[in-house]
Amino acid sequence: MSPAVTPTTLRARFAAALSALYGTEVPAYTTLVEVSEQVNAEVLERLGDVAERLGTIERVTAERHGAIRVGTPEELAQVARVFGACGMHPVGFYDLREATPPIPVVSTAFRPVDRAELAANPFRVFTSLLVVDDRRFFDEALEAELREFLAARRLFPEELLALADLAERDGGLSEADADRFLELATASFALSPEPVDRAWYQRLEDVSSVAADIGGVTSTHINHLTPRVLDIDALYERMQARGIEMIDRIQGPSRTEKPDVLLRQTSFKALAEPRRFREPDGTVVDGTLRVRFGEVEARGVALTPEGRALYDGRGIDAFPDTEAELDAANLAYYTRDEHGGLQPIVYEDFLPKSAAGIFASNLTSEGRADATRRAAARDATWMQDVLGRELHDPYALYEAERAASR
Repeated sequence: MSPAVTPTTLRARFAAALSALYGTEVPAYTTLVEVSEQVNAEVLERLGDVAERLGTIERVTAERHGAIRVGTPEELAQVARVFGACGMHPVGFYDLREATPPIPVVSTAFRPVDRAELAANPFRVFTSLLVVDDRRFFDEALEAELREFLAARRLFPEELLALADLAERDGGLSEADADRFLELATASFALSPEPVDRAWYQRLEDVSSVAADIGGVTSTHINHLTPRVLDIDALYERMQARGIEMIDRIQGPSRTEKPDVLLRQTSFKALAEPRRFREPDGTVVDGTLRVRFGEVEARGVALTPEGRALYDGRGIDAFPDTEAELDAANLAYYTRDEHGGLQPIVYEDFLPKSAAGIFASNLTSEGRADATRRAAARDATWMQDVLGRELHDPYALYEAERAASR
């Protein structure tokens, strides 16, 4: 007999539970969701069916991407088990150490890979791993201290991991097990009330605010949770009109009358959130940290490697004006319906430069990196070994979908 709660349903419930949690922790996120839904309704009313060319309004309204950060390969492998229970697979390898300013993490994104699963609920979680042995950021002594600190913490209870493995093995969970899985999983990403060691946190923040957010605390948490909007320029203006401070620009392709491609992102500025700190003398005092922000995104058609090279080299202005021309030039991915009509394949992944730009716009300090020191080798093969499961190539996924339709 099939399990009562499938990975698809578990994923939808998990996304909703995290959204509810984050709304209680970061109230401005609730405003962001409200404004996104208002803008989407207006675009749908104005454009009709055209507004749903890149996904139904039901999908777009439910759509979220989250972001978390972990400190060790073991923690990343555990994350993969939790998300695997929800039908989410690691896709892509991103190295934010090459960004400006450099950020000492490498990342992947957990998401559905099947088109029907994406249509049902396209929850994605951009997951970053601290590179503690990269000498551009951490000397030998700080690396050793980081490893000791990270080895002493436990992000995910064994019960949660056992339920995750059960869900992957059986293709779902019973109602009771699903409820328990969601309770434990959601709690694992909640902001901890545990006091932060101020001196230790500050040492890491001197290197990188992201390093401090990962290695300066005993838990992980949702760093941001991102709704999808159909007109990000309108949303940006409306959020500012509500008195919410936004970062200084929209990341990704500039606004144009050409077909929407890839991904455009922006966010409200990281807010000063109450946190408790343990001082060097052992006393605990109230304070604040600025690490979490409210991101929002607009998605376009996925680009082929040729399209991506054109975008990276010359920008959006170099693209043709129509979808038919994009398809004919093999610059973007489309399926064909039974009448030969083009249907865009939505870009489901991320842009390293944009992700780093969002991170950087919300950092309390740019930190430091010594470019003369040794970089630690990290690549997709290394990450796949850590994950213990296939790390999907996003281009291969898009190409397979296009080929299947033709």
